[in-house]
Amino acid sequence: MATIQPGQYVELAYSLFTVGPDGKKELVHTVEPSKPESFIYGITPGLVEGLAAHLEGKAAGDKFDIAVPAAKGFLYSQDDIVTLPIDIFTDEEGQIDTERIYVGAMLPMVTADGFQITGEVKEMTAENITMDFNHPLVGHDLHFTGEVLTVRDATPEEIQPYFASACGGGCGGCGGGCGDCGDSSEGGCCGGCR
Repeated sequence: MATIQPGQYVELAYSLFTVGPDGKKELVHTVEPSKPESFIYGITPGLVEGLAAHLEGKAAGDKFDIAVPAAKGFLYSQDDIVTLPIDIFTDEEGQIDTERIYVGAMLPMVTADGFQITGEVKEMTAENITMDFNHPLVGHDLHFTGEVLTVRDATPEEIQPYFASACGGGCGGCGGGCGDCGDSSEGGCCGGCR
């Protein structure tokens, strides 16, 4: 039976709670078995460190009940504060939809790698908008309860997007060919495409 190790495809169903200073738990997110959260263990970015550490070695069917202190949960990163040019947010006439875009607004965005993330507008000037893409649960103690639904070897097609983003878009995104990115390893462009 496969167990969770780096490179394994994993699906989870779980409930996520924040834990207040008084120990009171508040449900903030649920992932249903019909729409599980999937990731490649050890490769997919963003998995909560405290959760990841407890999942390693578990198999499909294993349940988990994990307390994660804030220091092992969602961490604050100054790199997740980003200043973007205002023209990204303007329409064809150069106008901003001030009903949707204002200081404090939460806006869905897509990264260059195609991942959807949500950021909070922190500041707006005539030239730029500064956004905070840190997770909204930064600084919170967390509690996860759930079940491991699937553990299997990840396919090359499932792993490839994570390596493609490291070299600017995959085998075709390394300047036209795998030899162009300076990586001559057998794993392909930047060590992971094929």
